[in-house]
Amino acid sequence: MASSIETLLEEISAVEDPVEELQCLKTALLSMSLSALRDSVSGQRFNVIFSLLNSNEREQVELCVDILERILMAFSPLHLAQNYRVELQGGLTHPNDTVKILALTQIGRMVEHPDAVIEILNNGDILCAMIHCIKEEKMAVAKQAIQSLSKLSHSKPGLDKLFQSDLLKAMKDVMATSDIIRYRIYELVVEISSLSPISLGYCANSSFISQLLGELTGDDVLIRATAIEMVTTLAHSQHGRQYLAQQGIMDKISNMIRGAETDPFSSLYLPGLVKFFGNLAIMDSPQQVCESYPVFQSKVFEMAQDPDPVMIGVALDTLGLLGSTVEGKQVLQKTGEKFKAVLIRMSQLASSGATELRVRSLEAISQLLTLQPEQQTEDLLALSESWFHLLSNHPIDMIRNISTQPFPELHCGALRIFTAIAMQPWGQKLMVSTPGFMEFILDRSTGQTKDAKDAKFELVGSLVSSSTAAQILGSQHYISLKTYLREGPYYVSAVASVGTEGAD
Repeated sequence: MASSIETLLEEISAVEDPVEELQCLKTALLSMSLSALRDSVSGQRFNVIFSLLNSNEREQVELCVDILERILMAFSPLHLAQNYRVELQGGLTHPNDTVKILALTQIGRMVEHPDAVIEILNNGDILCAMIHCIKEEKMAVAKQAIQSLSKLSHSKPGLDKLFQSDLLKAMKDVMATSDIIRYRIYELVVEISSLSPISLGYCANSSFISQLLGELTGDDVLIRATAIEMVTTLAHSQHGRQYLAQQGIMDKISNMIRGAETDPFSSLYLPGLVKFFGNLAIMDSPQQVCESYPVFQSKVFEMAQDPDPVMIGVALDTLGLLGSTVEGKQVLQKTGEKFKAVLIRMSQLASSGATELRVRSLEAISQLLTLQPEQQTEDLLALSESWFHLLSNHPIDMIRNISTQPFPELHCGALRIFTAIAMQPWGQKLMVSTPGFMEFILDRSTGQTKDAKDAKFELVGSLVSSSTAAQILGSQHYISLKTYLREGPYYVSAVASVGTEGAD
């Protein structure tokens, strides 16, 4: 195969319009495994393919990109850095976006390699060109530039090069292009900051982080909303949360929630503020966050009763997130009548209204009701049972009715609620005592999509795996459920058909 690749390269060099030959080379390369390709291309040069990128013929350029994508993956990052660095650097300023993405991706591979990265760090022009790719109009180019540059932060020399050289000025110059580009630089900075306390220190010392935090209270509400998203991402790491706490950002965001009541444009950024604390509660402690910032919890309850579907949606997601942990369930239960009113509202939303909100409400309810076997204390089982009965006078019928409606996402959402209570003894007792319910579970004709079949299979699996199910459901039901489980989610029973002579 090596000889045929060499022959094709010679043919490509010899013709004026090489599209057909390029297509043959692409087919040959795709027909080989990467390991076989590695052996075949060893020792060969592909400058002719790089040179053919300098063309206005779109088809020719795209074929060259496809060929180079395949070939370059067969080379080690060090080999690329030593042999194709100049060609890839040229790709960063190519007018075709796919060429830029190819170059950025391959340079990203080099940056991750301990020896190849030295070649890149010694060439500031490549890194400067990568930074300039962040301001490209096509988002895919900017995203790849951010991804490849962020890999530099995996080493101290990489961090030094980015933040203690001319590249820092290049980043600040690119940042000044527009609001959109400024936020792409913030995205790079947050990505780097999230890696380690050391990388966060570099970003903080270069004033990027303080500038981002200053945007939280800027005059432009849209910029404020984007800043909140960035700060929420920064809070995903423990060192990021510690830094934000030291800077007083949690208190600042709590005050912003409080001040939102008098701001007519608050609906644009309030959901982001609530999501910030919701994420914080899950990563640290729901109780600590709700006690330290009570305005967060009261705002979530208020948003659940809001007529604005955006507010309701964020409230539902946040309640589900809080209620997915035992500590979160206990925090919600402590609010007494306030949470009961919210749960009744969630039940109303699940039963009627816009499909998207119904789905999000069902998802939140299933998270609130889920208790893993090791969490099933007497108190928590009593709590989940009382919550289920707040949904309706006949909650099991209500959820089953939702599951029979002709919307696959509603069907699956309802089944997930049944899966949540199927793990708990009180849920099993309710199921077996509800006329026709066990038959409903075992009926394979309900829900014909793959997701519906998977959701039903998960429900059956939850029942079978419960240590109390055999005793509560009775041996006959339990054996039927085990058979269902053994047959798998997509089982179809054979139906015998009898042919009759003379029939149409």
